[in-house]
Amino acid sequence: MRIIAGEFRGRQLKAPGDRRARPTADRVREAWFSILAPLLPGSVVVDLFAGSGALGLEALSRGAARVDFVETSKYSLDALRENVASLDVEDRVRIYRMDALEFVAGLRKEEYDIALADPPYKSDYARRLLEEFREVPFARILGIEHPARLKLWGDETRIYGDTALTLVRSVPSRQPGDEL
Repeated sequence: MRIIAGEFRGRQLKAPGDRRARPTADRVREAWFSILAPLLPGSVVVDLFAGSGALGLEALSRGAARVDFVETSKYSLDALRENVASLDVEDRVRIYRMDALEFVAGLRKEEYDIALADPPYKSDYARRLLEEFREVPFARILGIEHPARLKLWGDETRIYGDTALTLVRSVPSRQPGDEL
């Protein structure tokens, strides 16, 4: 697992010691960040279900000002902390050890510019996260990685093999010329 582009391009990341962790494939991450590229410089990002932190660290590498990571697994948190230290970005991140759904339940509207989420596939967290976002859109844009067989309502869904990426804006109606 590595950072794909930006300031830390090519740097290797440690994977969690938990076999249940499923890192986002490079091609999915690359597509995801190509879509988000115009929004990344100077943005405040939250990486929910952070695992190793690969999504949030990719955001930092590509110009995000700050990333908050939310994770519960000790194994993932150990890998995440090691990855943050190896990139020397401790001053640009905050790490929360708590349930991602509980975390977002306490957020205000558009508290973040970008929310990235890669919840466990064998759970209903993706659907529940989207419901929370519909109640209080805590970011300008939310991206959720999920199994392609799971249909989520969003502004845009892209399929990459058995993986899907659904993007949802805080204001669902798009105007001509709007960027995602």
